[in-house]
Amino acid sequence: MDTIITRFPPSPTGYLHIGGARTALFNWLYARQKGGKFVLRIEDTDEARSTKESVDAIFESLEWLGIDWDEGPYFQTQRYDIYRDYIHKLVESGHAYYCDCTQEEVEAMREEARATGKKPMYNGKCRELNKKPNSEGKDGKSTNMVVRIKAPRMGSTVVDDVVKGSTAFPNSEIDDFIIQRSDGSPMYNLAVVIDDITMNINTIIRGDDHLVNTPKQIIIYNALEASLPLFAHVPMVLGSDKARLSKRHGAMSVSEYRDMGFLPDAMLNYLVRLGWSHGDQEFFTRQELIEKFSLEHIGRSPSMFDMDKLTALNAKHIQSKSPSELAPFFLSNLEKIGIRPQIESEASKAGLNFESESQDTSNSALDSSLNLEKIIETLQPRSKTMVEMAEASKFYFKEEIEFDESSAKKFLKPDIIETLKISAEYIKSIDLSDFSEKNLEDVFKKVMEETNLKFGKIAQPLRVALTGTTVSPGIFEMMLALGKDRTVQRIERAVEYIEKA
Repeated sequence: MDTIITRFPPSPTGYLHIGGARTALFNWLYARQKGGKFVLRIEDTDEARSTKESVDAIFESLEWLGIDWDEGPYFQTQRYDIYRDYIHKLVESGHAYYCDCTQEEVEAMREEARATGKKPMYNGKCRELNKKPNSEGKDGKSTNMVVRIKAPRMGSTVVDDVVKGSTAFPNSEIDDFIIQRSDGSPMYNLAVVIDDITMNINTIIRGDDHLVNTPKQIIIYNALEASLPLFAHVPMVLGSDKARLSKRHGAMSVSEYRDMGFLPDAMLNYLVRLGWSHGDQEFFTRQELIEKFSLEHIGRSPSMFDMDKLTALNAKHIQSKSPSELAPFFLSNLEKIGIRPQIESEASKAGLNFESESQDTSNSALDSSLNLEKIIETLQPRSKTMVEMAEASKFYFKEEIEFDESSAKKFLKPDIIETLKISAEYIKSIDLSDFSEKNLEDVFKKVMEETNLKFGKIAQPLRVALTGTTVSPGIFEMMLALGKDRTVQRIERAVEYIEKA
């Protein structure tokens, strides 16, 4: 069996959006699942609208998603000589011809067809005239010509599609379409076929909005006596109101989803489920997608984009990953809110200890006690996005805790001072190497015995002392993330706050 070779050919006229990302993903997954190749091709023949910024944004988005390519990127604007050679072959073999009909003449042909109830199309006036590119025009001067394919007049062109089934297009409704403009540049249908032939693409997975182009492309394949690829046209992605996906539905660029705190694996998981299924399974790891993806399980109906479902799935992916896996995304989002870690050691580079630039570096012993993985672990169960996680982590990095007025009024009262002091002393007694959840539990059993208070009466004042509010991760896991010294320091500052008040 031939090696499966798929491709993703974006036009660099904007950023990579949801529909394009899903197309890239389907092609990438199929190539990986079959042990094949995935080719990246930039279709930049629309030179007026194509920009380097868009090209770079497409690369950046694919790299963030983890969609890597085996060949390319190829650029169509660097392949014009190849297209001209194939156009020349088509003309020489009698499958294409030069045409000097003006736009006004062609429009008149279309109007005449409309008037008789036929499909408006070019009538083939130059089809058998064997015109040459330098022949004289009507004004006696040389003229630039287009090149048209000789489309079959009889029968139908059938598209056999893995997703859609077979679709027959009557050849009587396909005119002799242009394959080269008068300026010598190739038309889309010609360029894409030549690219796919010369790059050995044998599997084409794309949106079903391209289905109308496929019979024209098949005609070119046949004219060149080239083997047809396997076609799989996948349904569109629609908004929740079943209208074409737009900005108001959340149809933003992939990079915007990254900036909103979504994980690449969650985006892949959600994108693939927009049209593909594997039983009732909703959650997939990247490896599971590669193992289980198939063209046969792509549905025929359009898929609905749902931001709430994407967010819920992202939360599950956050919860499923280890803190070390989340660390790079967490650090990136911390930086966006002005918290810039200074990595000091190999351990911290692996996602462990660090200090913030905004902190007093003379307190390096306190700063380095912060444990990045522990911080992440405390916030994972409550975070739907990495942006949420970064925002919720701010209290960990503050040198001076600001107490919420209502929380302090309710829980930081004079009668809790002694309990806080006892708590701080017992925490100090724990050896730094044994600063663990079990030892913290043992310490607070002693605190409860000494104060004759239940833990619930101790926990909320402690929570306010450590975070400034009544909402936070679990007390012990939070203390472990803060570290022994910082925990004691915050409790003592809360005591000072109460005494001053």
